[in-house]
Amino acid sequence: MVHIHWLGAGLSSVPGIRRLITRNHPLTLWNRTTSKAEEATAGLDGDFSIKVFSLDALRGDLIAGDVVVSMLPATMHLAVAELCLEAEAHFVSSSYVSPEMAKLDVEAKEKGLTFVNEVGLDPGLDHLLAHMLMVDYQASDAFDPANSHEFRSYCGGFPAHANDFRYKFSWSPLGVLKALKSPAKAILDGDVVVTEKPWDAISDYTVSLPGGAETFQSYPNRDSTPFMAQYGFGSDWNMHTFVRGTLRLDGWSDAWADIFHFVEHDISGPDGDQKLESLSKQLWTDHSYDEGEPDRVVLVVDLKASKDGNTVWHKSYALDAKGDATHSAMARLVSVPVSLAIEAVMSGNLPAGIQAAPSDPAVIGQWFDELAKQGDVFHLTSHVE
Repeated sequence: MVHIHWLGAGLSSVPGIRRLITRNHPLTLWNRTTSKAEEATAGLDGDFSIKVFSLDALRGDLIAGDVVVSMLPATMHLAVAELCLEAEAHFVSSSYVSPEMAKLDVEAKEKGLTFVNEVGLDPGLDHLLAHMLMVDYQASDAFDPANSHEFRSYCGGFPAHANDFRYKFSWSPLGVLKALKSPAKAILDGDVVVTEKPWDAISDYTVSLPGGAETFQSYPNRDSTPFMAQYGFGSDWNMHTFVRGTLRLDGWSDAWADIFHFVEHDISGPDGDQKLESLSKQLWTDHSYDEGEPDRVVLVVDLKASKDGNTVWHKSYALDAKGDATHSAMARLVSVPVSLAIEAVMSGNLPAGIQAAPSDPAVIGQWFDELAKQGDVFHLTSHVE
């Protein structure tokens, strides 16, 4: 049988690890400290082992045809992927495809290896929903590239029971703070727009959820434009809006006003990083999740087409998930899709080469069925009668 090497036993990995072991897949869990790996697999019986991670140790264990999943920091992915090429093993990661990773495509294809990335929550499940909407729209009578198109994909995680801060941290806040300093690019009102800071682009966004409509705050994240081609939007399409971004609870911008000011004005100079780390530690103390406190994840992907000012096609997928005493919603929705990608690689359902989440409706349908078994159901809404 194909052997799985799962690298990293952090909280966002645990549900996927446990799912694979309970499904009787041979698995080695690699972590720098064995105590975390032991906690992640506590109470399980199966064909698994725990080893102390290093690239050299992994190199000694890999054989051709194995599957390696890297849930390590993103800076480690390239080294692991290059090791997989050397050993002729497949590779899976939930992270974005970096330019350096993309350069491995030719060699991976030559060796018949599948290197699949962007298969967590965001990126990951958002890609699946976008592909399904595009398949639906392009098969409809309303399809016409000349239509005016609006595409929005937003995802956010926050406490299931809203607090005054309108947010809580599952891990170090430093990553969130650094993201506030990152510019974003999207198509808004027909133009390519670059926003230097999220608080300059916050807008209200109302989502149709199973429990009713709810208004959140949203803002663009990273560079949305490369995903147009990935989803199948042609260069000849009339695009009014294309944005991938972040959702936050209503009132978030007011609750975070002092943090925005600090990030914009108070972290310049040689001690800027130290100031940011100090703020991160304070936020962790004040606003981390309590033991057993449930989180909430909301994901919505929406596609709308209009002609002569009239909406001719408009559908959206939405997921509103909550954590429980066993796992957080965030951990479940990141690592279980990763485990599904591993199984898809093992089954030969994905092609060779560097790629993001699958676009094949048959594969996506299988993933939806598996996610529904754990209570994570995507609700499709048609906004046109």
